[in-house]
Amino acid sequence: MEAYYTRIFANQSEYYLISTQKGLLFVGSPNADLKEVEKFYPDIDLIESDEFNQDAATQIIDYLNGKRDNFNLKLDIESGTKLQQEVWNNLQLIPRGTTVTYTELAKRVGHPDAVRAVASAVGKNPLMVVIPCHRVIRKDGSVGEYRGGSAMKRRLLAMESGTKL
Repeated sequence: MEAYYTRIFANQSEYYLISTQKGLLFVGSPNADLKEVEKFYPDIDLIESDEFNQDAATQIIDYLNGKRDNFNLKLDIESGTKLQQEVWNNLQLIPRGTTVTYTELAKRVGHPDAVRAVASAVGKNPLMVVIPCHRVIRKDGSVGEYRGGSAMKRRLLAMESGTKL
């Protein structure tokens, strides 16, 4: 698969953004190597292109700096399984400043007995921040794991809810 990447900087961190002709494909973890994308797309052929990713870069930087509440981007999530796509689409319906548990999310996507499978789909979200998997928490109220790290997840939730850490 041919895709275009660029590197952005926000909140003292570096992120890689990768897009295809269909839309944004991947948002890297803060300060992660570009090779991180290979965990999601092992056969990817990357071409550097700041211009190709300009709209995504602007929106993501603005969001991470607290200047944007949502995204208006074309996304390429077609490579996910049916369940992953259902979960990723449903994640986008969780309002800013709110959270749901993995159990609630499993019910929302019509798989109430498949909480672990739904949690796995959340963890395989290639579009961190843009598809807000950080809004899913554990049943006990703890933030749980996050590809960007639990500190980043807490920062995003605090920023969205207008609370201080």
